[in-house]
Parts: sequence; C-alpha cells; structure tokens
Amino acid sequence: MDLRSRIDAASMRPYQWWVVTLCVVLNVLDGYDVMAMAFTAKSIKTEFALSGATLGVLISAGLVGMAIGAMALGPVADRIGRRPLILASVAMAAAGTALSATAAAPWQLGVWRVLTGLGIGGILASTTVIASEYSSSRWRGLAISIYTAGYGVGATLGGLAAVGLQSEYGWRAVLVVGAVLTGVVLVVLAVSLPESIDYLMMRARPGDLERVNSIARRIGQEPVTALAPAAERGNEGSGRIGDLFSRGRARGTVLLWAAFFATMYGFYFVNSWTPSLLETAGLTKDQSATAGMMLTIGGTIGSVAFGVVASRWSARTVLIAFTFLSAAVMVLFIVSISMLAVALVLGVLIGGLINGCIAGLYTLAPAQYGASIRTTGVGWAIGIGRAGAILAPSLTGVLLDSGWSPRQLYFGVAVVVVLAAVALLAMRRADDPAATTEDAPRIGAVA
Repeated sequence: MDLRSRIDAASMRPYQWWVVTLCVVLNVLDGYDVMAMAFTAKSIKTEFALSGATLGVLISAGLVGMAIGAMALGPVADRIGRRPLILASVAMAAAGTALSATAAAPWQLGVWRVLTGLGIGGILASTTVIASEYSSSRWRGLAISIYTAGYGVGATLGGLAAVGLQSEYGWRAVLVVGAVLTGVVLVVLAVSLPESIDYLMMRARPGDLERVNSIARRIGQEPVTALAPAAERGNEGSGRIGDLFSRGRARGTVLLWAAFFATMYGFYFVNSWTPSLLETAGLTKDQSATAGMMLTIGGTIGSVAFGVVASRWSARTVLIAFTFLSAAVMVLFIVSISMLAVALVLGVLIGGLINGCIAGLYTLAPAQYGASIRTTGVGWAIGIGRAGAILAPSLTGVLLDSGWSPRQLYFGVAVVVVLAAVALLAMRRADDPAATTEDAPRIGAVA
C-alpha cells in the first residue's frame, strides 16, 4: 500500500494535529484582519474625511486582494512547495498590515490593504491544502472544520482588539497589534511547519525521499524505499491553470467554482447585511445587533458540527444537506422576525449551517485534484468564491435602492444557495478516479 493510502487509513497522530493547529492559527489571522477593519472603519472614515463610497472601496480592497492572491499564488505553491509559499504569504500579510498602520492618505491605505489581502489569499489556498493532506480520511472533515472555525475566533479577537485599543491609542494600534501577531506566527511557522508530504512525493527530487521518510516517522508510518519514477508521477507541469480543465476535470472544476461562488455569496450576504436588514424590517438596533451576534456564535459551532457529522458520513453528502438546509432556514428566519426568540434561534442555525457549508467546500476542494495541481485548484476555487463575497454586499445595496424588501432579498439569496447545492449534486464524487487519482503520487514498497 502506498504512503498516501496508509496516511488516509491510519489514526491521526499528535504531529498531524499540530500541523492542523498551525493552519488554524493562520485562519485566525484572516478573521482578525477582516473584523479589525470592520470595527475601525468609522475611525478611518473620520480621520480621512471619507465618503461612504470611498470607505466601501477601502474595505473591499482587502477582499479583492484575497481573491487575486488565492488565484495567483495558489499555482505558485504547486511549483515551489506549500511551505515556502505560506511563509512568503504570511510575510506579505504582516508587511501589508504594518504598512496599513502608517498610511497617510486613503490611496496608501488602499494599496496596503490589497497587499495584505494578497498575502491572506496565498495563505488560504495553501493552508487549506496542507491541512487536508496531513489529515486521515476519517478525520479530514473535522480537521478542516476546526481550521474553518479559526476565522470566527480571529474575528472575535479582532473585534475585541478594536474595541479595547482604538479608544485609547487610535485605529492604527489595532493594525500594529495584528502585524506583530502575524510576525510572531511567521517565526513559529519557519521553525515548525513541514512541507506537504504529497508535494514531496510528487516532486521526487534528490533528497525528497529522506524528507518524506522523516515526516513519515513523525506521523507513525513506516518509511518507504523509493519514490515513484517520473513516468508514474503524472503531470509534471505543476500549477498550470489549464490543467484544471484537462483530463476530464473541466466539469468538476466549473461546478466547484459555482458552488464556491454561490455559497460565499450567501455567507457574506448573511454576515454583512443581516443586522441592517432586520432593523429595516422593524427590529430595534439592539435586537438587530443581537441577531448578528447569534450568527457569529452559530458560525463557530456550525463549522465544528460539520466536521463531527462528516467523520461518520460522506463529506460531500453532509455538505449537500447543509446547503439545502441553509437555504430553507434563511426563508424561515426572515418570515419569523416578528417572533424575536424564534428568529434568534434560527439566526444561530443560519450561522452554523452556512459556516458548515464553507467548511465542507474547503474539505471537498482538495480532494478534487492530484498533488501537482491541488493548490492551483483550491486557490482558484477560493478566488472565485471571494468574487461572490465581493459581489454580495454591493449587489444587495443596489437591490435595496431599487425597492427590494428584506424578505425578497433573503428569498433571492436562498435561491442562490440552492444553486450551490445543485452544483454539488452534479459534481463527480470526490473519489472518482478521473478527478483524483490520475496524477496522484504513488510510493514504492515499505522498507
């Protein structure tokens, strides 16, 4: 049996959970960055005397950078390795955050926010893959779900930092703290983050056998005597975007992109507009804010819940169920807002289900591609998803100005989320040989 199959079948060892933990910490940085900007937006607007439209562009700059970073840097990871790309991306994010704190003009802040987003995009594409590759089949869903839940933890920390720091030291202090924390994480990663074992098996350069066996011992696996010859390693053109559409992958790639786009659209609609729309629909400001907090609480719970359920059933099946349920609960939520207690409970469910969908997509995406294009595939899927994230808040504003009611908006987004479920139903199963094994690295006999 090859090493990849043995890792998939074995129990998770402490070292594997440590690698997942490092990925969780990196996702915490994403959550901190997004929420820190959200909480400091008013102070930034006041200092630079910005219009609402300009402020919106600055807030969106980070999301644009994330989308570009995921799509542009994901293929780089397939060429040079997951570890060096993660280290470079974390350094980029740290530099962008630090420079954002020094911005003397709005355009400077916008440039540094794009730089920060580029780094975070590269981080997301690579860490999703490396967390998946170091997990066993049974616990992969839970590992990715815990990784996804890191976003909510980071968002909470970002919000607390913004509240505690900007009143005393100003909004720039929030970014300085973020840059320092990112720098500390970079040092920890440089010391303890391993390279992807799948990438080393696929590359098979001189010295890679020793690195593979060193990692194998740390995760409780017997070493191997040789890596597969080039003829058996599959596609040598690592990181080519065209490979996502070759060898029978086109259909799965397009459907995966559709699922990411629609799900991210729903996720960012719910998290960006729910408090405001509930206030428009008749709730008080405090009630609307409480409902928004329920979404956040439910999100963290839902991410982990997906992983627990996916450890018992197929991750794809659980993801489809979560997606349909998300759409259904959105409809129930908006029609029940007159009953506050019911609406709050449904708010927790929406947050949990839609975050579970994100965890599910992050679990499913790496399994769709072989090692030589895995980060390329995941990076582009995340980038397309971020396009949905960017579109959701702006399109909602346009529809509101056109006279759409909160109920109509929620119904419309529920339809979008259902389309994600339809795309998932139409995808090949993750274990379809045409999707995953054609360029998967095979390992020689056990020593």
